[in-house]
Amino acid sequence: MIIGIPKEIKKQENRVGLNPYSVQSLVDAGHEIIVETNAGQGIFASDADYIAVGAKIMPDANSVFAKANMIVKVKEPQLEECAKLRENQILFTYLHLAPDPEQAKGLMDSGCIAIAYETVTGENGRGLPLLQPMSEVAGRMSPIMGTVYGAKHFGGRGHLTSGVSGTDSANVIVIGGGVAGFSAAEIAVGLRGNVTILDVDDDRIAWLNDHFDGMATAIKSNKENLEKLIRDADMVIGAVLIPGASAPKLVTRDMLATMKPGAMMVDIAIDQGGCFETSRPTTHEDPIYEVDGIMHYCVANMPGAYPLTSTAALNNATLPYILDIANKGWAQALAENENFANGLNVKNGKITNKAVAEALEINYNPF
Repeated sequence: MIIGIPKEIKKQENRVGLNPYSVQSLVDAGHEIIVETNAGQGIFASDADYIAVGAKIMPDANSVFAKANMIVKVKEPQLEECAKLRENQILFTYLHLAPDPEQAKGLMDSGCIAIAYETVTGENGRGLPLLQPMSEVAGRMSPIMGTVYGAKHFGGRGHLTSGVSGTDSANVIVIGGGVAGFSAAEIAVGLRGNVTILDVDDDRIAWLNDHFDGMATAIKSNKENLEKLIRDADMVIGAVLIPGASAPKLVTRDMLATMKPGAMMVDIAIDQGGCFETSRPTTHEDPIYEVDGIMHYCVANMPGAYPLTSTAALNNATLPYILDIANKGWAQALAENENFANGLNVKNGKITNKAVAEALEINYNPF
């Protein structure tokens, strides 16, 4: 199979779909890899590095899309990339279609086979193995970004998360105790914040309390608890996920009026529309904005800031799936693995993921 790696074109996205180590594995398996020139520059992988492991360098994205049987990316295709896709061409990347009807239409119009990293499920349908590494990165970044942009000169409260001797630590609220929320809580605890985690699953709450052993507290996520906690919060991290679907808006605009002036809100769920009513996507170039005196950080590709770590972690997770498609073809690979089949979002102009179809209010067509 001919596998194409275009350069990512989303603003300040420095990751790459395949690093040279992954390319080597695919070449060794008998596949042809074509890479857009300078696609790996964000991870310090030169064209020469890709050539050394058997890849061919293409002069532009058009050449990659025109020749490849499968396109492997990191971020969702921008509209100009959707226009380059063709019928039955495989696209394997993050899609996050629920809040993005324009992208969904572009993929449907192309007739491509679009498989989303974020809806591939783990064994017994549990967990999201291709989303997990980026959830870990974004989760671990979130209290750091909240601390940095919570500085007074950025419009924040100027309350150092750790505090110092004789002063209070910042109150950090993490909404969601899954992979991203757990990762956020671990770093927030490491920063010596006063950390509370909200989750709906009683077993997960018990596990979190056992794990943190008093260093953080996990409680039931409901409106009453959220409204109480948010009044005293210096930082709120939204880490709620419903696979494939739009994130629920748990923090309403009305709640902002009860918060401390300059409090920082970090929305990890922004790729799925965000879990704060006042969230809108931002970029690393212009990451924060203010609503009713409350600061918001809603960067839609947080892991792109740390591409060396993020690309390596992502490739560790995706490479076995890419090999499976390349060796067997997409139809057989998905037919043999129902958890992998959950990643199929668009097939020949139709939406094939139920949660995505419901979010977009489009007819659902099972694979």
